[in-house]
Amino acid sequence: MSRELKLGRRVVNDESPAYVIAEVGHNHQGNMDTAKEMFKEAQACGVSAVKLQKRDNRSLYTQAMFDKPYDHENSFGVTYGVHREALEFNRDQYVELQQYADEIGLDFFATAFDVPSADLLAELDMPAYKIASADLRNTPLLKHIAAFGKPMLVSTGGGSMEDVERAYDAVMPINRQLCVLQCTCGYPAEFKELDLRTIVTFRERFPDIVAGYSGHDNGIAMPVVAYVLGARVIEKHFTLNRAMKGTDHVFSLEPVGMRKMTRDLERARLSLGDGRKKVHDSEAGPVLKMGKKLVAARNLPVGHRLTADDIAIKSPGDGLPPVEFDRVVGAVTTAALGTDEAFAFEHLDETQAE
Repeated sequence: MSRELKLGRRVVNDESPAYVIAEVGHNHQGNMDTAKEMFKEAQACGVSAVKLQKRDNRSLYTQAMFDKPYDHENSFGVTYGVHREALEFNRDQYVELQQYADEIGLDFFATAFDVPSADLLAELDMPAYKIASADLRNTPLLKHIAAFGKPMLVSTGGGSMEDVERAYDAVMPINRQLCVLQCTCGYPAEFKELDLRTIVTFRERFPDIVAGYSGHDNGIAMPVVAYVLGARVIEKHFTLNRAMKGTDHVFSLEPVGMRKMTRDLERARLSLGDGRKKVHDSEAGPVLKMGKKLVAARNLPVGHRLTADDIAIKSPGDGLPPVEFDRVVGAVTTAALGTDEAFAFEHLDETQAE
């Protein structure tokens, strides 16, 4: 059964490199220049895509939540709604960022938090759609976006396996281009709560789709673990500076971290191999230098029947290997051998071995 997904410029499958998404979210602080700088830095880090978050705040939140006081060090407005509006890009800004991402060779899409936002992104012909963990149970939104016929990446934080299966069952009859991402909704997430083996569970339960990992953990090591376990889409939050104003920066990767993560993901892919044990040309020198051979432990005359005490095991390994030890014991020498001289079968008569 095929486990493959076409995401923007890439084909993602079990043999492919990790498809790395730099989750910019709202770390751009509502500033277009900052957003473009983040896109450029992310591209230099080797990511596959950059992603924003799109909300239609007036329809998404209740009036009470929109008007809820939100006055603290990370706030961009006196109420939560005003705060969210200050961070939101409009359609024209999305078009400009879409063009910029294309110029620098990055896939660009967004998380759709509601139907109006999804429809706006559809008008812009986004190559994929991200569904936040909070909408794992939002079956109407899942089905609405599935009908666009584009790849869907669904985070599963805060959800049970039953929730994930329900989302799978809602999307797949409409759109088979689905990827489920193991995720833990901690900000940052504790390592003991990452449950990375769930990636294996996803692969077993859903053998026809790609699995991935959306990480809110600190550091760069866990995406590599996720890749080894079978995740082929990796999403990590991205920032220019973890000290910037905003709640997401503290668990985001700065450029140096993102660069190291993409490097390590590719190293992991290369290091896994194909499961076959091989002898590589690069190993010949070290094996010769550090390997062992069978040599005469002392001067040995012609016609001498060899005992274990006559045989020493020494480096380098350019003669009979120690696996031949039992075969040499009992043989009779047909030529004199000096101390440390290597044994060779042409100098031994094995027919006289006792």
